[in-house]
Amino acid sequence: MSKPLKSSFIDHINMEVKDLEQSVTFYKNLFGFEIKKEQPEEKSKIIGNANIKLCLYENPEMKPEGAITHFGFHVENFDEIIMTCKSLGVTIHYDGPVQFEKSRSIYISDPNGYDIELSEVFGDGL
Repeated sequence: MSKPLKSSFIDHINMEVKDLEQSVTFYKNLFGFEIKKEQPEEKSKIIGNANIKLCLYENPEMKPEGAITHFGFHVENFDEIIMTCKSLGVTIHYDGPVQFEKSRSIYISDPNGYDIELSEVFGDGL
């Protein structure tokens, strides 16, 4: 029996988006993500920071089949989330933070309908 791979972080997430520029602006304004690579021949950009990379591919006709339920980011400045989201016009679901056993999370959606969990404690302390 082989040993399981030891993964410690998500390397990147590839996502279809309806509007590439709208999505880049959303992630730039909310998370401070930078454009890491432009791929105009593919209508694509790789954005992120030192720890997170999102590969965004424009498809105005994207459908929800096979969609990600949600993905989560650990947020170091968790107490600033509500103020930041409100200032950017980002809707917070469930009327604010959801309390878990070891952490709190806030849920939002990006312009394409992908749900994003913003967590206080990395991996919910698991």
